[in-house]
Amino acid sequence: MDDGGIQEEPPSARFLTPTRSGGTRWVDGSEVDSSESAAFSLGDERSGETVSAEGSAAATGPASRVSSGTFRRRLGKRPRRVDSLDVEAMSVRGAHGHSSKELTMLSTIAMAFQTLGVVYGDMGTSPLYVFSDVFSKVPIKSEVEILGALSLVMYTIALIPFAKYVFIVLKANDNGEGGTFALYSLICRYAKVSLLPNQQRVDEDISSFRLRLPTPELERAMFVKDCLEKKPLFKNILLFLVLMGTSMVIGDGILTPSMSVMSAVSGLQGRVPGFDADAVVLVSIIVLLLLFSVQRFGTGKVGFMFAPILGLWFINLGSVGIYNIVKYDISVVRALNPAYIYLFFQTNGMKAWSALGGCVLCITAMFADLGHFSVKSIQVAFTAVVFPCLLIAYMGQAAFLMKNPLAVERIFYDSLPGVLFWPVFVIATLAAMIASQAMISATFSCIKQAMALGCFPRIKIIHTSKKIMGQIYIPVMNWFLMVMCIIIVATFRSTNDIANAYGIAEVGVMMVSTILVTLVMLLIWQTNLFLVLCFPILFGAVEFVYLTAVLSKIQEGGWLPLAFSSLFLCIMYTWNYGSVLKYQSEMRGKISLDFILDLGATLGTVRVPGIGLVYNELVQGIPSIFGQLLVTLPAMHSTIVFVCIKYIPVPYVPLEERFLFRRVGQKDYHMFRCVARYGYKDVRKEDHGFFEQLLVESLEKFLRREAQEIALETSTMEAERDDISVVSEVPQSPACGGDLQTPLLSDQRSVDDNRMGTRDDSAPVLPSSSMSAEEDPVLEYELEALREAMASGFTYLLAHGDVRARKDSFFTKKFIINYFYAFLRRNCRAGTATLKVPHSNIMRVGMTYMV
Repeated sequence: MDDGGIQEEPPSARFLTPTRSGGTRWVDGSEVDSSESAAFSLGDERSGETVSAEGSAAATGPASRVSSGTFRRRLGKRPRRVDSLDVEAMSVRGAHGHSSKELTMLSTIAMAFQTLGVVYGDMGTSPLYVFSDVFSKVPIKSEVEILGALSLVMYTIALIPFAKYVFIVLKANDNGEGGTFALYSLICRYAKVSLLPNQQRVDEDISSFRLRLPTPELERAMFVKDCLEKKPLFKNILLFLVLMGTSMVIGDGILTPSMSVMSAVSGLQGRVPGFDADAVVLVSIIVLLLLFSVQRFGTGKVGFMFAPILGLWFINLGSVGIYNIVKYDISVVRALNPAYIYLFFQTNGMKAWSALGGCVLCITAMFADLGHFSVKSIQVAFTAVVFPCLLIAYMGQAAFLMKNPLAVERIFYDSLPGVLFWPVFVIATLAAMIASQAMISATFSCIKQAMALGCFPRIKIIHTSKKIMGQIYIPVMNWFLMVMCIIIVATFRSTNDIANAYGIAEVGVMMVSTILVTLVMLLIWQTNLFLVLCFPILFGAVEFVYLTAVLSKIQEGGWLPLAFSSLFLCIMYTWNYGSVLKYQSEMRGKISLDFILDLGATLGTVRVPGIGLVYNELVQGIPSIFGQLLVTLPAMHSTIVFVCIKYIPVPYVPLEERFLFRRVGQKDYHMFRCVARYGYKDVRKEDHGFFEQLLVESLEKFLRREAQEIALETSTMEAERDDISVVSEVPQSPACGGDLQTPLLSDQRSVDDNRMGTRDDSAPVLPSSSMSAEEDPVLEYELEALREAMASGFTYLLAHGDVRARKDSFFTKKFIINYFYAFLRRNCRAGTATLKVPHSNIMRVGMTYMV
């Protein structure tokens, strides 16, 4: 599948860059307060620690102190830097996330119509099977059972989807993204709860971070933040809840297609002569095979039909419901009185308790499907269309049961007027497939988010649309879901048995979302404490009651989602655990910059033309793989770039804020660090040729602008000196200029740069300000060396790592790391497959990480 895209011109933006006086300014020259500066920009490459701008200024040498006032008064006409090395985000529309513009009423209504086909498909098809499952546990003996079950369903929809999700939970979205991982990333931005220690202060400067301003409840929020950050137990509990909720969503992705398709197809049973249970199973399997087989083509070409089909479906539910209410028994409106719920339990006892599991089927965790829609559009669609149509549909079915209590098993199709059966059957089957499609897409999205946050092994992801960013296809998961759905349909052979399993997954996701949203209220929203307590007490109590009801069905099929969830929970937690230990091992084994400087500009070997891209996971320091490369390879490339792919707890990182650069060592070392920051919803489609071209173009522009900036500063300093001053008094060491003045930031401290300058007397000296940038021989030498390196080609230097537990580790740790985690690493997708680099351009070095 071609996953190319439409290229977009990167928008103009203002970037923060450090001044050599320790201050900070925008690249257009305007000064900003030092409190707004990015601490990472002055990080010490030697120690791996981050220091403040003031600390860096205080540590500078005498020459810097003498001219600090001059630096503050220098001209602000700095050339705008072009810092786009991005390959993926430019080629997909919508890569910058959700627009902050206010939607017009017409746009909101149009978007609300589109949500019908994505967000509400699963809930919209629930009238196919809810009452048939409820009354399979509680036989109808009087109108109390019918009105009580109807009242339960109505108030369940009003309380959980309407009150909780639509008007509370949806507001806890992460820049327009919903789901358990979106909530987790939102919490990670306000508290350092991620187990992977690669957070940086400069990440907070990304525009999509959008941290809230302090409120009077800040003290309580800080207490919660401290508890989460200082106690590893709380971090692990939070991660466990997030992974459990995600694994439940994956379980939904297995059960929803089986349940929806089989419920729709079962309408033919009793209508077509000879169409028995075996025929229902066979046709359901054929429909599922068709559904999963077309996933690789994406939904872009047929997605525009989803909303109209679901729109017809909801119109059908409402119109048939009104027809049945008027024709059979309009008195079912009495179910609005919650007293019938009490009578329902009083009359049926434990059977009524068991029937609660069927009521759960009328709701769904919509939060995972927020996607590209605004909160307001989802609220409008639910309030104006979904909620009233569902209530009328259930009231119509209840009215039909008042006169036909024996028609429970096929209540939906039997309550239809005869002339509408076939049109409604076709629409119901299409609606079931659309609901299944939405759940499959949500499963793919959850897997991708888990991979981005380091909680799932790398597997192949295909982007099926060049224009719509969220449409992805994961082949391995697709075929796994298909096989599991077929096995479930062939084994259970009844929607009632599948419903027993379906309810547990739904309730599990709802309870996890309740806990996470409560934490968001405490930490981020800083809501009044009384309101915060009301949320988990009210909704948590209701969901706990439903949980006890569905857990009673474990022996009747409820074990199935628990088994699936446990499997994926173990996979995700093990992968995260092993990844964190591997990162910590790399941090302990990183190479000191002093060692690299002692080797000299040749790095103790022969430097040959070429550009070496050393991929690693460290955001600071020199990775241990580089030392292994120096020992193993007979020569080293003339230009070295340490590339780190890092995922930030935001859905999207804007194109202009994607890359951070720094120079490692002095100019003649030709070594750089690149941190490429992605959000968990960003698309990575690295075409190595395009990436390499952008890399070299960016470095060329970068070198020219550095020469212009240093020449401008030098001329400004000379103009303010006395006539008797000599040019030699002006510090002209290339290291004093922050080396390459990177596209986004520079992180060389003056104290280190002065020391570097004295270490190697052969380092080139920058020209005087009387020499223009074009006449600068050092600049031309660097550009020519870069072009020569590019002409010689790029080499991707990768580590083929083996992770092993230390000998003094506990048995459980050895078993998890040496066997389970090692098995996942051997069978997951290698990093080179993600990079799409020819094998001839790849060089691997074996590494063993003892964790």
